[in-house]
Amino acid sequence: MSRVIGIDGPSGAGKSSVSRIVGERLGFLHVDSGALYRILTWQCLEAGVDMENPAAIHAFCEGVEIELRPGNGSVEYYVGGEAPGSRIRTPEINANASKVAREKPVRDKVTAILKGMVRFGDLVVEGRDITTAVFPDSPARFYLTASAEARAMRRQKEEIEKGIANQSAEDVKASLLARDAIDSTRKYAPLRKADGVIEIDSSFLTLEQVVEAVLDALPEEWKS
Repeated sequence: MSRVIGIDGPSGAGKSSVSRIVGERLGFLHVDSGALYRILTWQCLEAGVDMENPAAIHAFCEGVEIELRPGNGSVEYYVGGEAPGSRIRTPEINANASKVAREKPVRDKVTAILKGMVRFGDLVVEGRDITTAVFPDSPARFYLTASAEARAMRRQKEEIEKGIANQSAEDVKASLLARDAIDSTRKYAPLRKADGVIEIDSSFLTLEQVVEAVLDALPEEWKS
């Protein structure tokens, strides 16, 4: 049976970097669950779907086919044979992703996709409801957090490195806090720290220290 490491937490807490490195160290495939919601948001915007109309979002997203390709240490996504790349990391996507992700039919679709990925082998899955709704029974569940200031600094640095930075540090922070509020108060599968998860505050930790904290806390039988 496939082993699954679940890592939840708010935007900018370091989930992606930590998950990728943990996956590399263990030979697990990295899965970015948030990218699936971003892809659906991207497709909605491309098609001109009314983002204030839940029924329209449901109907459109139901027909979007996302191809999964395991390789290069992760599960990669394609739509129409094309990888989305940086097109799903823009401020417009950031501003609209929660409108898509808060809808139960959409979350059900993505949850089914994620659960089906166990056919590819061992996974390290990052997101916001992985430890509560997608893989709640995994013995390796983590909640990664950090201060708003630390998260904003990391997100802006990430955007600069990707060449897509067009927001000030304060704007990035405001965007993160707005996303936190939406994700933690939505009706279906809200962002929260699940019972029994291991919480890691990465505000004053290096990336390597967080990775080691995750690896150290894994079930003993997974370390051999």
